[in-house]
Amino acid sequence: MRDLIREVTDADWPQVAALEAEAYTGTSLTEGESALRSRAAAGTCLVLERGGRVAGYVLALPYPRFRYPDLARPEDTAPCSANLHLHDIVIATPQRRRGLGTRLVRHLTDLARARGFATMSLIAVAGKEPFWRSNGYRPHPEASPPAGYGSGAVYMSAQLTALREASR
Repeated sequence: MRDLIREVTDADWPQVAALEAEAYTGTSLTEGESALRSRAAAGTCLVLERGGRVAGYVLALPYPRFRYPDLARPEDTAPCSANLHLHDIVIATPQRRRGLGTRLVRHLTDLARARGFATMSLIAVAGKEPFWRSNGYRPHPEASPPAGYGSGAVYMSAQLTALREASR
């Protein structure tokens, strides 16, 4: 099966929103298509196409370190920053555990490096801190995400040079 990682297009948004809704059912993390579009307009959004269908996506935008998007409202403008904040990554349920999320993150990391970002950050939700830690991110307990990100949410970041070393 041939996979393709590419920038999101207008035609992809309904599938992206459906993946997001499925992934976060029963949580406060579902933002909906309008908010997702606003974040993508401000940054970088990629889809993983598998067999001609969107099988996953990653959404990132420039954001100052130790700050993050407010889940309760769409973005107005993208802050200027040397930090790229990985806001969301979702792989369709039947496609999980095949390394597709890792491929998307590596692609985004390479893109961030090429665009001159020095660091990447994210908020690990739903117990994913060990995954991100194993991929070169470190937690910052002093940056406490709001309750809307769920209990146990952890702000994490990595230097892009360190990520390069970790991926070798």
